[in-house]
Amino acid sequence: MPQSSRWKQRPPGSNWGDFGPDDQYGRMNLLTPEKVKQGIQEVREGLTFNLSLPLDFPGGNVLNPRRLPPVLRPTVRNGKPNLNYQLWCDDPACTDVISDDLVIMHLQYSTQWDSLAHVGSMFDANQDGKPEPFYYNGYRAGIDVVGPDKPEGAGIFDFAKIPRESTSNAKALGIEKMSERCVQGRAVMIDLHAHVGRQRVNIDHDILMDILKKDHVSVESGDMVCLHTGFADMLLEMDKKPDSHLLEKSCAVLEGRDPKLLQWITDSGLIALIADNYAVEAHPASAHPGACASLPLHEHCLFKLGIHLGEIWHLSPLAHWLRAHQRSRFLLTAPPLRLPGAIGSPATPIATV
Repeated sequence: MPQSSRWKQRPPGSNWGDFGPDDQYGRMNLLTPEKVKQGIQEVREGLTFNLSLPLDFPGGNVLNPRRLPPVLRPTVRNGKPNLNYQLWCDDPACTDVISDDLVIMHLQYSTQWDSLAHVGSMFDANQDGKPEPFYYNGYRAGIDVVGPDKPEGAGIFDFAKIPRESTSNAKALGIEKMSERCVQGRAVMIDLHAHVGRQRVNIDHDILMDILKKDHVSVESGDMVCLHTGFADMLLEMDKKPDSHLLEKSCAVLEGRDPKLLQWITDSGLIALIADNYAVEAHPASAHPGACASLPLHEHCLFKLGIHLGEIWHLSPLAHWLRAHQRSRFLLTAPPLRLPGAIGSPATPIATV
């Protein structure tokens, strides 16, 4: 087993240390030049698809009470709003009209990537009988991922009075590490919606394998995998007024409690798992006795294997086009923001076919 100065034992079924004792890229290490070329080989028509929702969707905070829509505000110029600012007011010789703004944004509100610092787990990595909070590859909460210990240092309550400094920092596993890998390569569409429509179905291993067989879809090491459920279409139809009760009962989700499904994720070699729904997996998860992760697929992917998760993507137009042309693979270009220390990032992914 690989050795590390941060841990004495790694979680069962994990790949900690396989990419090096200090690795922060996880399965993105499998995004090789060959995988990029395979993605480029899927470009035959030169057509592109924007896979992001407008970033002010879903609207409100029904999906997650801690995440709110983005707020746009102009910057300040000479004590005035710097929007439609006419420079002749400062210098009669200038004809410029200037607009400049800022955004207050929850980074995982809409179409997003999860960094490997998004979900960790309590684990006895030191073999001392005391579970402690760890993230992928043994990076530690409070040391490698740090933040405030008082509520005054979190959230947005009175923006004008917030000190102009960050209070949290993923010193390791921040989203900028994913950005460094550029995130361009071959992706595979699995069209769950074509088989179950908008029914709320927990997709376990056997159901997924049946769909892959029927659609002649294969997933290989280094591929990014997209799951089309139709959930994002419902968000668009609700026009920023999401109906939580309807959404909770609609569209396919992965069954994160299924060990066979988790093992398939391990064995497939996929490097990213992406869906157009809220959490990729069923949330809340199916009941399980004893202490366990509330998000078992997140734990398996982010904590154990270093597989990034994409959520609330807009996949329907691409999925329909691929099905109409009897294809499932495409070139995906989807880097997150190169924002050091951030836990997640909005994304504007582009598919090219």
